[in-house]
Amino acid sequence: MSVHTLGRLPLAYQPAGTFGTDPWWLVVLKAVGIFVFLVVMTLLAIWWERRVVARMQHRIGPNRVGPQGLLQSLADGIKLALKEDIVPRAADKVVFVLAPVLAAVPAFMAYAVMPFGPQVSIFGHRTMLQLTDLPVAVLYVIAVTSIGVYGIVLAGWSSGSTYPLLGALRSSAQVISYEIAMGLSFVAVFLFAGSMSTSQIVNQQTNLWFAIPLLPSFLIYATAMVGETNRAPFDLPEAEGELVGGFHTEYSSLKFALFFLAEYINMVTVSTLATTLFLGGWRAPWPLSLVGVDPAHPEGLLNTGWWPVLWFIAKINIFIFVFIWLRGTLPRLRYDQFMRIGWKILIPVSLLWILAVAAIRALTLDITLDRRTLFVWVGGVLAVVFVVSLAWDTLAERRGAAGAQDVPAAGFDPMAGGYPVPPLPGQSLPAYADLAVSPVSARAGSAEPDGTRDPVEGDDA
Repeated sequence: MSVHTLGRLPLAYQPAGTFGTDPWWLVVLKAVGIFVFLVVMTLLAIWWERRVVARMQHRIGPNRVGPQGLLQSLADGIKLALKEDIVPRAADKVVFVLAPVLAAVPAFMAYAVMPFGPQVSIFGHRTMLQLTDLPVAVLYVIAVTSIGVYGIVLAGWSSGSTYPLLGALRSSAQVISYEIAMGLSFVAVFLFAGSMSTSQIVNQQTNLWFAIPLLPSFLIYATAMVGETNRAPFDLPEAEGELVGGFHTEYSSLKFALFFLAEYINMVTVSTLATTLFLGGWRAPWPLSLVGVDPAHPEGLLNTGWWPVLWFIAKINIFIFVFIWLRGTLPRLRYDQFMRIGWKILIPVSLLWILAVAAIRALTLDITLDRRTLFVWVGGVLAVVFVVSLAWDTLAERRGAAGAQDVPAAGFDPMAGGYPVPPLPGQSLPAYADLAVSPVSARAGSAEPDGTRDPVEGDDA
């Protein structure tokens, strides 16, 4: 079956590979292998993040426990397990205990449909390096990862504390906005691959990775996956300066470790999904994919056997490095800026791009026009629209800034709610704030060098 013919078939008729015929012990072996892989990747990702960020900040990082500090993450996990497990008195204890489990379990479940490599031989049995596959495997991943946010929301609600609740609400708002953009970025891949099966999407990228013709979808997904995993600069549910620690402020010991584990496994999951949908999955990059290509081995030597697992892990680690790079270089955004990116930029651009991709697919399949010419014209039109929109927004901001200079800034009381708050755009601090003196201390008077203070209203004579 040719690639062109496969793209015309309805989704229900797409082959899903050889699954469901493995013996039970091989299925258990695959499941245990996936579990071990995710745990080891979490330990390595934590170590790598600490080393890379330390290098960016001219520090050493972990270098004592194990060679080059490789066992530091394992030591930290053991330390967490031995810490005292505290449950707040005001917490809903049942939900408080179940919330971290609900956050961690879906992170493991999403990996069930991820293809690690082609068909190989394990103890004499030919099997795919994938636990299972579904005709709607990508939708399964979206559904399972969406359940994980319930663990975060319930953790914040059940803690019986204000800051965890605010972090949980922020996390739910992030998922609503950025998961829409993430789901829309997949539509173009479905249109090009003609399937929602992860193994079939990888097979459709034999000659060309989807990240090249579907570059806007790839960039939208790369942005959305950072927001989806609550990683810097989008880690608003865990902002230390505003929410102490966010939804897991009241957690300790193994319960806190489960949230930590879920975050890093979700990093690996979204990186794997990006690799599968846009970077050819387990296939070797060009020109390595040309090594050993002959009529007997059309896939090439490095795309058969266990070699593809190496390319698969290498691509995942590239994405994890980008996560670490962003954390070490970019400051945290304001929450209104973060939400504006999701609702006013990513979602509208995704909708326009889906319309363009659908038009291109319809014209190339039904009218048999030159696909390259269509991409040039459509890409040019979208580029012009983007430049005009950017120029319009820039001019609007300059006009707004010029108008704001003519209008006196509105003053406000930073202590009106009982807690000091910074001014919003268009507001200015009153005179006492310039002297770093709060209204309470300004009214109460100041201490004199000799230990006395100025009399204030209400003092006895």
